[in-house]
Amino acid sequence: MKALVVVPTYNERDNISRLVGALLEHQDVNVLVVDDRSPDGTGEVADEVAKVHASRVAVIHRTARRGFGRSYVDGLKRAIREPVDLICQMDADFSHDPCRLPDLLNAASHADVVIGSRYTPGGTIVNWPRRRRLLSRFANAYVRALTGMRSHDCTSGYRCWRRDALASLPLDEFASDGYSFLVEMLFVAARQGCRIAEVPITYTERREGQSKMSKSVILESAMTPWRLIATQGRMR
Repeated sequence: MKALVVVPTYNERDNISRLVGALLEHQDVNVLVVDDRSPDGTGEVADEVAKVHASRVAVIHRTARRGFGRSYVDGLKRAIREPVDLICQMDADFSHDPCRLPDLLNAASHADVVIGSRYTPGGTIVNWPRRRRLLSRFANAYVRALTGMRSHDCTSGYRCWRRDALASLPLDEFASDGYSFLVEMLFVAARQGCRIAEVPITYTERREGQSKMSKSVILESAMTPWRLIATQGRMR
């Protein structure tokens, strides 16, 4: 099946060219880069890559309000309009290994959304300090306890969706902007009855650039599950 990988970027100049090249090694995989007005020139580098691979790579240059969630909304809406069967999400910093993409694509044959999971058996994390590991473990336990979701890794950004399942989500209604956008997507998908599967991945801390984690992102992530369970009756 034909797949499109949506990659949101902000200051990923050192990574984007290599990442796109690695993704294009997979047959029937195209790439959509969604650059959020990166001041380091990531968008311009992506444009150069797209010129070389015009039939397989496209770039969106966002001009609206910045934000991780907003970038994904714009990218995923564009992806849904493309003639593809599967739509994937992944980070641009090589924390998600492009070599594992076929595992997610294959698992989509029996699921509506496949999560590249750090916490299902076989999954692991490389180069994270103990404090970050504990925070991530706690965040997933916290989300599962409040929302009732059963997935081991509710916060993973490495995902593969069947196009019809993704198209059923009310993307324009999502309020989350930071990484909690990923939780909101999964929560609504689960409430709609989507079949959710997980495949193990090795998550590796970024080698180039700076982490996008901040206090505001953590605060939003803490509040989002409460908002979701309070408004779930209005989500379809």
